[in-house]
Amino acid sequence: MGKRAAAEAAALLVEDGMRVGLGTGTTVAHLLPALAARHLSIRCVATSPETESRARALGLEVEAFSALERLDMAIDGADQVDPAGWLVKGGGGAHTREKIVAAAADRFVVIVSEEKLVEALSAPIPVELLSFGLRATLRHLGDARLRQRPLSPDGGLIADWHGEVGDPAALAGRLSAVPGVVDHGLFPPGMVETVIVGDGDGATRKVKF
Repeated sequence: MGKRAAAEAAALLVEDGMRVGLGTGTTVAHLLPALAARHLSIRCVATSPETESRARALGLEVEAFSALERLDMAIDGADQVDPAGWLVKGGGGAHTREKIVAAAADRFVVIVSEEKLVEALSAPIPVELLSFGLRATLRHLGDARLRQRPLSPDGGLIADWHGEVGDPAALAGRLSAVPGVVDHGLFPPGMVETVIVGDGDGATRKVKF
């Protein structure tokens, strides 16, 4: 109920003529039909083949991101949101694309159910890795474990880093500095405009960052 309420509230923020980035995951699965039901003339970019396929099936126009250099809005879910606005994303393994799309958008709107709000971020933190030199990359990362799952949308291996998060900014810098890491699932507050939180009764509230 909370996911659906947040997704439907986010769909109402989209205006005719916008260029919209579509995230990946179970919350976005609620967004797509709500957005399609509005019958707007919008151009969309999808962060995963799954989202692209679902969006097209609902009649949404999806383009390759190479056709657009900026977006008016990106809408996506999150696995964790802390009080400062830091996010953990990547449960579905598409966090690299999701971060690129979010960074290209004038507004990044995050849609979550209330249980995704946490007092402090915790592991696991998803990371996308190159296959070249994988064992060396994992050694430098420390406590990281490969997922037994398909590759990322761009062919990267997905692992989860298990350790004490502490300062998210410091950890983000540390993970980014490891050669072989394509990107990690820590999203900084400066990337986030609004978090829409849906509760079990279907009510929503907006948190601005």
